[in-house]
Amino acid sequence: MCTASNYITKNHYFGRNFDYEISYNERVTITPRNFKFDFKLIDSIESHYAIIGVAAGIDEYPLYYDACNEKGLSIAGLNFAGNAKYLDEKEGMVNITPFEFIPYLLSNYANVGEVKQALKNINLVNINFSESLPLSPLHWMISDESGAIVVEPLDDGLKVYDNPVGVLTNNPHFDKQLSSLNKYMGLSNKNPKNLFSKTFDLDEYSRGMGAIGLPGDLSSSSRFAKVAFTRANSFSGDGEMESVSQFFHILASVEQQNGCTFIADPDLYEYTIYTSCYNTNEGILYYKTYNNSQITAVKLIDEDLNSKELINYPLINEEQISYIN
Repeated sequence: MCTASNYITKNHYFGRNFDYEISYNERVTITPRNFKFDFKLIDSIESHYAIIGVAAGIDEYPLYYDACNEKGLSIAGLNFAGNAKYLDEKEGMVNITPFEFIPYLLSNYANVGEVKQALKNINLVNINFSESLPLSPLHWMISDESGAIVVEPLDDGLKVYDNPVGVLTNNPHFDKQLSSLNKYMGLSNKNPKNLFSKTFDLDEYSRGMGAIGLPGDLSSSSRFAKVAFTRANSFSGDGEMESVSQFFHILASVEQQNGCTFIADPDLYEYTIYTSCYNTNEGILYYKTYNNSQITAVKLIDEDLNSKELINYPLINEEQISYIN
């Protein structure tokens, strides 16, 4: 499934939990400015913005799950099963496939405003990456320091929503997810007053009672409400380490533990394979994996960004423990 969020202090942070039952050898992939992007139905792009992100490690083409370009624009694709509709090629439109969507946008556009204009002419075409790798049903959260949008591919084309809560999970449609937050408007980070009755007292038996009723299960709707509440009430300083740490704590509120979401026998469960956090202003990708709680960082700016070759770093999946004696 998955959960994406942004978080703004002095810088803009963006990232996601990648929740799935199977790993595709995920790796940090840097696409330099002169890597040639070939597309199925439109002309190749020979020169573009540099990109850093997490991609499937199964082909030389950067199949990004989430990524950020050197201008600070960031995108994550999340599962949208049963609702995503990819269409036939349309004359007069920019016809790209869903797996080309992130590379195309991050190659060409510097901010959300530019993307919103470009989306008016984009058509997502139903063409698989290969015979062995069919398309995933996705929708996308796109974010920069000015705000965020959600893009959903539907029967009549792309639907674009402004995203005031800075969160995306999976089903149902984003507008329904947003509307569902009305159920929780009485929740608070403060303990509640007794509005139940004036005739008898009720005890505040614990801290955190203002959030009673906030869902804690792993469904996409519940994760949406939980991380929206956590993000909205998050507090940190604006320093880099405080901001990054807080961002990981926001997404940790909805991470999936192996064994809690059954998929199939034998012993197949959905779990949080990795969590990413981008400082989009500085082009730094931080990540954790399920078996490595230590934060690892990769800096876009430290690479040769005028190269023509992809730069790959496999995710570190072994626990890194710091012994002090």
